[in-house]
This record gives sequence, C-alpha cells and structure tokens, in this order.
Amino acid sequence: MTTSKNSVPIRLPVERWVHIVEEHPEMEGMRADVLETVRDPQRIVQGGAGELIAVRMVEENKWLVAVYRELDDDGFVITAFLTRRARWFQRRVQIWP
Repeated sequence: MTTSKNSVPIRLPVERWVHIVEEHPEMEGMRADVLETVRDPQRIVQGGAGELIAVRMVEENKWLVAVYRELDDDGFVITAFLTRRARWFQRRVQIWP
C-alpha cells in the first residue's frame, strides 16, 4: 500500500499484481517501483474513464506508468507498464504538478 498525491491510500492487491505481471512480464520484480510511482510521480495525467495515470522516468527515455483509481476513502492500482512512448501520456491532460 502507498498514498497518492491526494493523500488517498492506494492498494496494489495480489490479484492485480498477478494480472500486471502476466500481461507485462517485464514488470516482474517492480512492485515497489509501481507503488513509488503512485506515491512520488513526476507527473499525473487524466485517464479516459476517471482513472489517474502516474508517470515516472526509470531510465533515459523509459517511463513507468501506473494507472490507478481513487475512491472515497481508498483506491487501487488498475495496471502498470513500461513505455518508451512519451507521446502516450504527453497528449493527455496533466493534473499534477
């Protein structure tokens, strides 16, 4: 568990983590990095269906993207992945900072 920039507790349930690693095997061993990205992102952009997207550079031209949802009193990670396509998140509405 971690806390978002909005001070909302965010969970990463085992079921979600298994799904993430099955869909994105390169994420194996990066669970702590996903939680760190939610807690301390370089930017947060708006998703298409109310979700938030936290982004943090992990190496030159490579970003970790963590998609999560905030509910009234907590939230959860939906998915996470690595990308080299900055345009993917740069074209979205930035909501933080």
